[in-house]
Amino acid sequence: MRIGELARETGLNTSAIRFYEASGLLPASARGQNRYREYGPEALRRLQFIQLAQRLGFSLDSLRALFAADHAEIPKEQILAGLERRRAEIARLRADLDAQDAELQRLAQACTESWGRGDCLDEAVFVAPASRKRRPA
Repeated sequence: MRIGELARETGLNTSAIRFYEASGLLPASARGQNRYREYGPEALRRLQFIQLAQRLGFSLDSLRALFAADHAEIPKEQILAGLERRRAEIARLRADLDAQDAELQRLAQACTESWGRGDCLDEAVFVAPASRKRRPA
């Protein structure tokens, strides 16, 4: 199939497909006698894999490293290890977001209480709880 057909099948722009090819993520295509790029079904599968990996938050560099291996097939252990690393990253991000959410909730509560009493907002509410404990009284 030509690059336009491949673009329609994947929903990618032709420029993205050329980029993936130039950056080593997609093996170089064969050229027909008319000099048009010709892609086989393996290119479609590779691009679909790249799209899935990007949706899941994997970087192009990590994919490049994965594809750089001299294996006809990517080792299962390597795939599982990459999936577990990404899950660990997500868990850390989730913990960070939960902490941010708790801090936002604390700030909103402090603002509501202060304004409910008719007070101006005390700047101390914007100091993180751990920082307040370290300040001398």
